[in-house]
Amino acid sequence: MTNPLDQLYKTKLQLIAVLAVVGGIALLMLAHWSATASVPGWLTWLPLSEIGSTLFGTGLLAVFFEYVDRKHGEERTDQRIREAVRKEAPAMRDAVLDSFAFNPETLKGVASDETLDRIATNALGLRLGDQKLAQEAYADLRDQIIQSPERWRDVDVSVSLTPWEVGPVSGKGSMFVATVRWEYKVRLASNTMRFACVSDLEEYRELLRDQSVASAWMFLETSGLNAANKEAFELLQLSLDGRSQKIRRTERKGAQLYTVSLGSTAVTGEEVTIAYTYRVLVQRHGHLLYLDLPRPTKGVHVQLAYGGAGIHYVNVLDYFASPNASRIEQSPEAASVKTIDVSFDGQIFPRAGIAFVWVLDEEL
Repeated sequence: MTNPLDQLYKTKLQLIAVLAVVGGIALLMLAHWSATASVPGWLTWLPLSEIGSTLFGTGLLAVFFEYVDRKHGEERTDQRIREAVRKEAPAMRDAVLDSFAFNPETLKGVASDETLDRIATNALGLRLGDQKLAQEAYADLRDQIIQSPERWRDVDVSVSLTPWEVGPVSGKGSMFVATVRWEYKVRLASNTMRFACVSDLEEYRELLRDQSVASAWMFLETSGLNAANKEAFELLQLSLDGRSQKIRRTERKGAQLYTVSLGSTAVTGEEVTIAYTYRVLVQRHGHLLYLDLPRPTKGVHVQLAYGGAGIHYVNVLDYFASPNASRIEQSPEAASVKTIDVSFDGQIFPRAGIAFVWVLDEEL
């Protein structure tokens, strides 16, 4: 099908050619008439014959080249364009790739999220030499990090283990009271934070996947306590940039939920400091305290203080998927306060964490 612009160009050229031919013939006739008839003197001085011949010849040549040479002229033009593009294609390709590689905003401006996912998967597949592994690895990365509403930075956690004075000192039902304080920097995605303590395993797993829950604990009924009891779990304090926030508690059978509203002005896109403290009961003979990191995190430091808890030794297990190892420092044997510090400066995937596993003095 003929291009409309090309058809318009041909029509205009034909019209100009016809007008030039008609104008040239008219001027030639006028020149011949002025030479044989009695006409005003100024008319004989005009180069009517030369102008008429020029117009007539131009019109004929335009028509001739339009119908005879147009097809070959277009073919030559197309060939020159293809040769120029073929010659400069490597330089153009390298320029585009360099622009995308060194200026992410350029790539973001011309590609959708789906296109970016395909580019990242293909690039990772080339580097790994395994396209299927690249697809699975990138899918995990996307689901865990890209879709996470928040990212934490400079997380500092302090944990203090002390014997539970209300229950038995040892044996069945004996507990540690773990007082845990968190502090970190974050750009808030919501102006509400939630903390939960439940006794149902399926509900606990659902809460771990809930992006609106900052912390979830599972507490099995023991010593006459269940997850709905404040003695089992209690959020003591929460502050935003040093300003204490009001805590609202709700309770139902086998579970309790703490909700903190940070105000309508909390979600501003600016980085803020969140700090909160909660108290939770941990079974002594469970030998385990696990601290979960529910968001992507950059840099974490955890200190466990266990002096006076009857703990002889503490092992540390970190679940950081990284080629770099965390730093673990134990307090000296002669120190009056028993502590263990764990630090890691790299990036941490969500659902990673740190487990403290202890040996009691009475078990030696």
